[in-house]
Amino acid sequence: MQSGNQTFVTHFILVGLHHHPKLGVPLFLVFLAIYLLTISGNGLIILTILVDVRLHRPMYWFLCHLSFLDMTISCAIVPKMLAGFLLDSKVISFGGCVIQLFSFHFLGCTECFLYTLMAYDRFLAICKPLHYATIMTRNVCNCLALGTWLGGSLHSIFQTCFMFRLPFCGPNQVDYFFCDIPAMLRLACADTIINELVTFVDIGFLALTCFVLILTSYGYIVAAILRIRSADGRRNAFSTCAAHLTVVVVYYVPCTFIYLRPGSQEPVDGVVAVFYTVITPLLNPIIYTLRNKEMKSALWRLGGHKEVQPH
Repeated sequence: MQSGNQTFVTHFILVGLHHHPKLGVPLFLVFLAIYLLTISGNGLIILTILVDVRLHRPMYWFLCHLSFLDMTISCAIVPKMLAGFLLDSKVISFGGCVIQLFSFHFLGCTECFLYTLMAYDRFLAICKPLHYATIMTRNVCNCLALGTWLGGSLHSIFQTCFMFRLPFCGPNQVDYFFCDIPAMLRLACADTIINELVTFVDIGFLALTCFVLILTSYGYIVAAILRIRSADGRRNAFSTCAAHLTVVVVYYVPCTFIYLRPGSQEPVDGVVAVFYTVITPLLNPIIYTLRNKEMKSALWRLGGHKEVQPH
């Protein structure tokens, strides 16, 4: 078909999560509460780390980046979802869809790399404690953090350009709550087998590889923790690592489930995607504050107190 004879779509309609019409307002309130808690919680973590000089260390610098990523991912996805719960019109412009897809994959891929980097940082701190300060210097820390953002941007530029090289000239109803590659592929007026293969390799395999690297790092970490003679030392190390690993599992398992099956059209995919787009950004401030004594102490000092009160 000649491109001059095609009628290209100018907007898309986001179907959103499949739910009963009467549940629109309750779901709006639930996701609004999650959104507000996500923004405020991650914002508080960023403020605490920037203000408290005791937290000016690689682990918390990476956590600051993670909190910023969680805030921006929520801002890219949740507001449009909230509008869909209340409004009959769920239209998003073609350009808006491109921006949303680019933003999500830029931020999501950067977060994927950052989780891997944080696992490596914990590996060095626990398994190579004598060499940690010389390896993870401020310059190295900044370069590694910058590398995650650069990697995420390159990935997103490639995926966005490769996605929207396809023509969209027919149906414009996106059976999803945001513009993402699996849902958009179903609307393309062309053969998408190459895109599905690229999605499988570039996203699904990449996420799976990062997940395996993280699990490998934590395998070494657990082995090192078990060799610690002090019970308190083992408990503190396990507490910090368990918090990170919990968030990683909640993020990576649903993510690999979606992108290792790019041609899937199951309704459950939208529900699964909620975990790494909405739930994980909320879990980070909860887990990293409630399970981290240094963060709790810093928050206490930020409130004007000298130290955390004993239990």
